Amino acid sequence: MSEVQSGVAPSEESQSDISISFREKATKGKVGFKRKLWLFWALLGPGIISSLSNNDAGGMISYTMTGAVFGISFFLPLLFLLAPIDYNMQEMSMRLGAVTKTEYRELLLRYFGKFWHYTSVAALGLANLMYIITEFVGMTAGLTLMGLPLWLADLISFAFVSFVMFFMGYWSKERLGILVGVVNVVFIIVAFMTHPDPAEIGKVFTSWPSITWDLKSDGMLIFILATIGNAIAPFMLYYNNNTTLDKGLTRKDLRLGRIDIALGSLLQPIFAAAVMICGAALMGHVANIDDSNPADLITAFVPVTGRIGSILFALGLFNAGWLAAITISFSSAYTVAGAFGWKRSQNNKISEAPKFYGLYFGCLLLGAVVILIPDLPLSMLAVFTQIFATMLFVPDLIFLVLLTNNRKVMGEYANSGWKRLLGWGIVSLYSAVSVVTIILTLNGTMS
Repeated sequence: MSEVQSGVAPSEESQSDISISFREKATKGKVGFKRKLWLFWALLGPGIISSLSNNDAGGMISYTMTGAVFGISFFLPLLFLLAPIDYNMQEMSMRLGAVTKTEYRELLLRYFGKFWHYTSVAALGLANLMYIITEFVGMTAGLTLMGLPLWLADLISFAFVSFVMFFMGYWSKERLGILVGVVNVVFIIVAFMTHPDPAEIGKVFTSWPSITWDLKSDGMLIFILATIGNAIAPFMLYYNNNTTLDKGLTRKDLRLGRIDIALGSLLQPIFAAAVMICGAALMGHVANIDDSNPADLITAFVPVTGRIGSILFALGLFNAGWLAAITISFSSAYTVAGAFGWKRSQNNKISEAPKFYGLYFGCLLLGAVVILIPDLPLSMLAVFTQIFATMLFVPDLIFLVLLTNNRKVMGEYANSGWKRLLGWGIVSLYSAVSVVTIILTLNGTMS
């Protein structure tokens, strides 16, 4: 079915024609072991960036608060139990792009119609706005503690994230993203500086967890929902799918793409666990944590780790927000530009795709402006963002599973029997999270 017949707005140039074959580009002129080593380095990209971006500033604030409220608890093993969800959702998204050479959004319009297509675009826009606000919350927290006024800290953060537009080509932007993601290691350093008890950490991985459902006592259910919600995010589907096309991955590269995603899915819970351990050291150090802001959390590290630990945590939070803001804004730009048939590739210069980069810039500007609103409950905003964005993501999860199950779309690369079962299991879990969230909202628990 042609794009015109299916109602898909044709882009000004085919996404798959923008870059040459990933394998050819990565290994040109390389032989033997050097070729394999270079190919391994080159494969790192969409999967690892998407996973580390999911450890965004809002997510890290949520993990810190979880640790500060519950200490070293069952939330640590929960992070690793959720890692396969991250992997499988991203693998389906990557495989869909590599096999069909078509954006998820276009396939959604072709097979499910305009209503679900535009509903999905709108839901992504709303979820991404919530995420971007929390990224600026995290980025500005450390800068304000240095004595900068909020407006100046906000402006500096905005300039840092906007700077990536001027990098030439997807490859340069991707390498920058990986470099930024590596800075997450500072959270592990701070975790060691808090001197956690290894025996206590080992115990939560080997004993049955103690779970309370009394929302009035500690709100554990809300933090469970936030942790599950933070395992995957709407922008991951769109970013991974579109950058698979930008990078030029094909069916031959599925194995390499899976390795990329697996590395990201492994690193994501490791860094998240480090942040949760950091938060556990703050138990009793933050008064009225529900009304606290990220700056309060950063300041609370001073008596625990000294000023160096506090500075490193602030750096990690800024870095997490920086990487996520880049990824989230590009996912919005890809999706909205695609809906209107505009050029939409990081391989394009700003002059070649002004509307695409204008959307990227506009998403950042909107998020930067919103945090200047006085008296926002910034820390709890980060927790609730993880929950409500999940609700908006459920329809896309359903469509992703349906598309990758469909042999007319995927051919021999369609989901196997166990993959179908796992896909519907993920859909069921996040549907249940959404139902519980709606019930709690109606009861006024989450207000």
